[in-house]
Amino acid sequence: MTDGAGRVADSTGNWVDGIAPAWARPYLRLARLDRPSGSWLLLLPCWWSTGLAAVHAGGGIDAQHVLRHAVLFFIGAFAMRGAGCTWNDIVDRDLDARVERTRSRPIPSGQVTVVAAAAFLVLQALIGLAVLLQFNRFTVMVGLASLAVVAIYPFMKRITYWPQIVLGLAFSWGALMGWPAAFGRLDLPAFLLYAGAIAWVIGYDTIYAHQDREDDALIGIKSTALLFGASTKPMLAPFYALAVVLIALAGWRAGAGFVFALGLLAFAAHLAWQIVRLDIDDPDLCLRVFKSNRDAGLILFAGLLLDALV
Repeated sequence: MTDGAGRVADSTGNWVDGIAPAWARPYLRLARLDRPSGSWLLLLPCWWSTGLAAVHAGGGIDAQHVLRHAVLFFIGAFAMRGAGCTWNDIVDRDLDARVERTRSRPIPSGQVTVVAAAAFLVLQALIGLAVLLQFNRFTVMVGLASLAVVAIYPFMKRITYWPQIVLGLAFSWGALMGWPAAFGRLDLPAFLLYAGAIAWVIGYDTIYAHQDREDDALIGIKSTALLFGASTKPMLAPFYALAVVLIALAGWRAGAGFVFALGLLAFAAHLAWQIVRLDIDDPDLCLRVFKSNRDAGLILFAGLLLDALV
């Protein structure tokens, strides 16, 4: 539902609702800037990869270089997550109108036309491109390759119970970005980190999808939440365990040490806490547990960064 200001149902009070100009609010909601958790989750694999590269380089990468890349990835992740969400809303506008949580989004509620949304999509993509062009040529090509996965993702929920895998491919792409930004190539640690991030995304997006599973079942939308059903908690365990093991292997191959191991242990503990805490029949709790993955990812990034510094 929307309130008098056009607030989207799955958004709580935030700066968009409180201080943004009224004309800009529908566009900021299209970009999900009222709900930045997803932008953080897109950003974190970029930061992990940057931290992993710094670990591998030892003293070969200075702090200014790491900071510059971290800032560029921050801007790029928020721009491209906004572009991806706008594309998703354009494709899903008819489906969103049939789901309680999403029917008040800007396009199905009539706050933004499809043409205006498409123009806004181009603007956000251009910002993302401007950021991407600050990196070396190899990294630019890796970044551009991600667009194919982003383009097909909205259609996957119509044909498979595993759209979370495709989302994982898209949202984990940053794990393939920080490493070549430092070295101009891709090596095994980056691929291991990417695979681990995919397993992490499958887990947390399954939690997120439980908010909509009843509506999704009615309109024929598929997800791992529907596939796993009451077995969701035991099914999350192997995905989260796989994420931890693969990220551990990435750190080991990159030469990470004890501080990284401590950060990874804290990350693993957070994922275990999510499984214990989760109640799939409580949509509000599902959303809170999903959002907590930002903190889990920051814990891991801190471990990588501190390991590099040590």
